[in-house]
Amino acid sequence: MFAMCSMGLQAQETVEKVYPQAEWAKAGDILMHTPGQELFNGVIHPSAGLFEDYFDVDKAAEEHRGYIRMLEANGIRVHTVIDILSEVGIDSLRTLAEKVLIYDIGSIPDEDAEATEAYRQEVLRKMSRDDLIRCILLQPTVKLSKTDNNTGYEAQYIQNPLMNLYFTRDQSITTPRGHIICRMNSSQRAPETEIINLCYEHLGLKPILRITGDGRLEGGDYIPAGNISLIGCGMRTNDEGIRQLMEADAFGHDTIVVVRDHKLWQMQMHLDTHFNIIDKDLCTMVSSRLNAQPGDPEFNTCDIWARKPGTTEYKLWKQDQPFVEYIKGRGFDIISIDYDDEMHYANNFLTIAPRHIMAVGGQSEGLQQRFRDAGVNVEWIPLESLIDGYGAAHCMTQVLQREAFVIQKGKKYFKK
Repeated sequence: MFAMCSMGLQAQETVEKVYPQAEWAKAGDILMHTPGQELFNGVIHPSAGLFEDYFDVDKAAEEHRGYIRMLEANGIRVHTVIDILSEVGIDSLRTLAEKVLIYDIGSIPDEDAEATEAYRQEVLRKMSRDDLIRCILLQPTVKLSKTDNNTGYEAQYIQNPLMNLYFTRDQSITTPRGHIICRMNSSQRAPETEIINLCYEHLGLKPILRITGDGRLEGGDYIPAGNISLIGCGMRTNDEGIRQLMEADAFGHDTIVVVRDHKLWQMQMHLDTHFNIIDKDLCTMVSSRLNAQPGDPEFNTCDIWARKPGTTEYKLWKQDQPFVEYIKGRGFDIISIDYDDEMHYANNFLTIAPRHIMAVGGQSEGLQQRFRDAGVNVEWIPLESLIDGYGAAHCMTQVLQREAFVIQKGKKYFKK
């Protein structure tokens, strides 16, 4: 079960739960998924699988396990989806499998339909735990037809496997208020949220909200930054999803900064692909966004929403503000990431503590020097296969808990 890091305020206050309030705060528990058999269908047609290029499935899995080992060496507890599914109640697992195992009876007589459904239920009841998990990850459809040969049935077997599940950043977000289940922009990825929701409930972290209807929200667009929330609005997250978050007071911050992407480019599909945070006064931005001029597609603007004192209602305070100016105005120094490093996913790092990040190895000496000059401790991760799935160190992690801080009478207290 989920175990929080040891808590306790220096001011001797107590809390029941700690949620992340800043991307730079020390990471505690993280949810991840090491890819397995479900990845193969994605790499045989990478574009349809939402991937950038073909990559070796076995090498990718080993890279992912190596990344987990590096996180654990820093005292971080990693919960994997497979480990959780191996622990949940068998009835919950079977219920989820029942939703995704399809017997397509369009080509068999109507009178066989009831018997076929009974047969499907019988198979589900007999399935082992491991086969139920396979069923959930592979999303199989059995397209049936009648025949006079052998058993009387033939079938085509079709799979819609969850090849993107290893990007556990996207199916949910974790705010100071709690955990929110997203609504994915791609129908192909929609079933992933059911699995992540089950994981949260098993860990005793019941989500406080689910995005519904026309709302779209993906976790790569959300970055908590102290007393504000940054949320990207573009290819994968829309205004309706953000509206639902604000209406439910799910952000847990008085100020919401909606960062508007006007380029809508797959390589920069989420906010964390072109902007990231290392510390309370240090961030990164890809050079095309940092140096863009008004009118350029790369020029990010932001809308600032403020919560009315004593209420949960947000009002638009400022609109179409230059995002770079806003970030600098909040006291952030910006490390520029050049194009070649950006294409190698340099910006998609995971901050695990102030000025301590986990990033994709193989970056330029120039970027490495800029990190050293800023006093950043970088652990370089070999992820050469996995990054061809259009994501890297940040995308592969959902930080469930970070050390939090509170401001009291001008003093900062850290929960430990």
